[in-house]
Amino acid sequence: MPRVLIFGTLLLVAQVSSPQCGSTTPAAPDGSGPAIAAAASNVLPIAVNGGPTNDALNSVFATVTVCVPGTSNCQTIGGILVDTGSYGLRIASSALTLSLPQQTGTSGAPVVQCFAFLDSVTWGPVVTADVRLAGEQASAIPIQVIGTDRFPSIPSGCSSQGSPEETVSDLNANGILGIGLGIHDCGSDCTIVGPSNPGLYYTCPASGSCQVTQEPVVNQVVNPVAVFPSDNNGAIIQLPAVPTGGQASIAGALIFGIGTQSNNGLGSAKVLTTDAFGNMQTTFNGQSYGNSFLDSGSNGIFFLDTATTGLPACRLSTGFYCPPSVRAFSATQVGANGATSAVSFNAGSVDSLNATFSVMSEATGSNPGGFDWGLPFFYGRSIYTAIAGRSTPAGNGPYWAY
Repeated sequence: MPRVLIFGTLLLVAQVSSPQCGSTTPAAPDGSGPAIAAAASNVLPIAVNGGPTNDALNSVFATVTVCVPGTSNCQTIGGILVDTGSYGLRIASSALTLSLPQQTGTSGAPVVQCFAFLDSVTWGPVVTADVRLAGEQASAIPIQVIGTDRFPSIPSGCSSQGSPEETVSDLNANGILGIGLGIHDCGSDCTIVGPSNPGLYYTCPASGSCQVTQEPVVNQVVNPVAVFPSDNNGAIIQLPAVPTGGQASIAGALIFGIGTQSNNGLGSAKVLTTDAFGNMQTTFNGQSYGNSFLDSGSNGIFFLDTATTGLPACRLSTGFYCPPSVRAFSATQVGANGATSAVSFNAGSVDSLNATFSVMSEATGSNPGGFDWGLPFFYGRSIYTAIAGRSTPAGNGPYWAY
């Protein structure tokens, strides 16, 4: 049965700015959602399907090409999950056959990362690669290789943060492409010496145990979009609407840049800025919930709990809601800039999903105290993710817009 996947983080992204706002992005002429962008140098095809395990629900995948820096020695890898809730490229070791240069610390020991998502951690070495997405390239950037084959002993300080996701089967993907609101996956916090360091980066000598290390910002795993020579201020996910009951798969587009080319303008999209942690507010039944965010890496809309929503938990699909019939809900998203957007969504029974379907717009689940607007929220919309501190026609990021 479907399982919950939440590849979102709660890392500091930037100080808040105050872009302007407008109205909702127009739908395609047939009413099925945005008109999907045509092929272009800044457009990467994406698809929601079963993924490399043929078992993924509401997971959007892209294909990336990684190369030994400055060479034509490259590998193209599909089945990479597109995640607006994290920053940086992470590839499962079993999916990567290319040998990429290992990053080392000041002592000469290899640098290994423990990256904490909301429900799991990934452990593995930091290497350097040229990363190509459509016609864009991020040159010689740090990425993470996920897996314990080279560094099998996960420090307790890492494993205590969540269940390790080590394999393609664990991830339901060959890797994760983090294109969220931030640039680096830790920032200045990881440059600190002592117990205040959050412990994302380790050095692992050939003899001895892995130890938390300072990691200069320039050496940290980085959002590839932010390193493009152009179109580097954000990205847009475009996906068609999905009928109630679901369907087998859908295709869409990931467009790089906001207001940098003729195909990525904001138009009349409404802009909702975030706080320094990438959160906005959601008002539901007269109550305001500040821990709210948009996350394409979550495979449902996860909100509140059974006691608050009246939705029963699924018998088979742990973490999801399974009402006996489809329930309609409404809420209001509120940006830090005061902009509001009324949202309607449905909750259906994930247990009853057709076994051949990988797309379900009414997949919802529990998230006590907050709203994780996962991939079902992206269906039928163009969702803009503006990177912190980067200039756009609506002001500096971070913000969401649609």
